[in-house]
Amino acid sequence: MAEWKAKRFWKAATVGEAEGGYTVLLDSRAVKTPAKAALVVPSRALAQALAAEWDAQVEAIDPTTMPITRTVNSAIDKVALQRAEVADLLAEYGDSDLLCYRASHPAELVSRQQDAWDPMLDWAAETLEARLEPRAGIIHAPQDAAALAALRTRVHALDPFELAAFHDLVSLTGSLVLGFAAYHALQPRERLWEISRLDESWQEEQWGIDEEARDISAQKRAAFEDAGRFLELLRTSE
Repeated sequence: MAEWKAKRFWKAATVGEAEGGYTVLLDSRAVKTPAKAALVVPSRALAQALAAEWDAQVEAIDPTTMPITRTVNSAIDKVALQRAEVADLLAEYGDSDLLCYRASHPAELVSRQQDAWDPMLDWAAETLEARLEPRAGIIHAPQDAAALAALRTRVHALDPFELAAFHDLVSLTGSLVLGFAAYHALQPRERLWEISRLDESWQEEQWGIDEEARDISAQKRAAFEDAGRFLELLRTSE
């Protein structure tokens, strides 16, 4: 049996003002989240991007082509209701940050990790007031409690919309530091993604390309870009 999909029923998707911000109107009907909550965002630019996703649907609605809508739904239906728990979950990445677990050999890989990852840790120490220390190997070694507390405070300061996008930035890279680097637009997102995939790139150089793994990585990279774009739209003024 073919999977049932909701059909397009509207002629045009537009942006409308709503209490607390902006919403998307399908003709004259305001969009709601899957949990039937009012879909209201604080930025007109974000609402315009939402409307563009809805307007791009042809016959059947395909959520996989609507990353901005999915993130807004997550922010309203999930993150806003358990904000502290989500923030705690993401803050935990600081104690096992990708950038802190280094190879002990070969020398070339060790050097690449130092060149790409040390500047990120230095930036976190200076800008985020959290010095995380690298260690060789994969065995967990706790980070400084004060540094983790500083990172936790910053994560908890994010609002539900920011936190929903930040979740993807962190979980896709495995790094709280890189998540904050993307949040602060420290470097182009493409470069930050490359930094997070340094080990995988090394493996490809040594053993060749695994097409399935590369396809999965491409999907994750697109999701990382979507999360960064979401934050840009969220911050864009009128």
